[in-house]
Amino acid sequence: MPDVTFYRDDALPFLEAKRCLKSDFAYQKHFHEEYSIGLIDEGETNAWCDGTMHYVERGRLISFPPMMLHACYPDTGVKWKYKMLFINPNWFQGLKQRELDQLHIPFLLGEGKNKVCRVHINRTMEALTRTSSPIEIETALIDLVQALVSQNTSDLEHETHQGKQDQKYVKLIKEYIHAHFSEQITLENLENEAGISRFHLIRIYKRWSHLPPHAYQNLLRINHAKSELMKKRSIAEIAVEVGFYDQSHFAKTFDKIVGTTPHKYVLSI
Repeated sequence: MPDVTFYRDDALPFLEAKRCLKSDFAYQKHFHEEYSIGLIDEGETNAWCDGTMHYVERGRLISFPPMMLHACYPDTGVKWKYKMLFINPNWFQGLKQRELDQLHIPFLLGEGKNKVCRVHINRTMEALTRTSSPIEIETALIDLVQALVSQNTSDLEHETHQGKQDQKYVKLIKEYIHAHFSEQITLENLENEAGISRFHLIRIYKRWSHLPPHAYQNLLRINHAKSELMKKRSIAEIAVEVGFYDQSHFAKTFDKIVGTTPHKYVLSI
């Protein structure tokens, strides 16, 4: 069995699943454009999320909303295994407003809810990996999401501490990077866009985003590359398209963020 395996159903383009078996592979800080919901099947990990470190043991669910920066650091020398579901945010628009209002998806669940949701995520993963019918897969996913959004005061939720003015600057910078992620962006570009000095810009951006702008740009590049690789396009062509003129640099960056090389990712599709 490969270290990292991806699962999809052509009829459900909003959903991707990942199963990973690594000895002690640590992911650098990154984010996903989808809602990410995972379960630790074996081992333990220290999970860094938006500036705070949490210990996550076997059997616990862990989740991240879109664009939430996070990283996992499993115990050294201990085999660890986990599964993840990645759900396009647009899919949630099909839920009722009452359910949308509750859609906060906590980072760590209270024990009772965790037990229930563990059953549902395993059912969803099983349905997807055994190539069940699309309706069966999506029904299992809806059961999981409905269990996740139920009220539970013992859940540990994501918190934000951004000041309004800092949030304004960070938002402007991120919007610019999103619009130009495949280009060569300079601090002068960002300075002109935000209207503040590059020194202040870097300080507040790293303070609230927990990584520098160029690292954020690379995450956008790799996320876009993933979607293009699913179309069976040339790896070399995609590398250039997203701004990597050195294919080896693209492969190394992709591996650090996704946990596998572009070539192996394509083979899993």
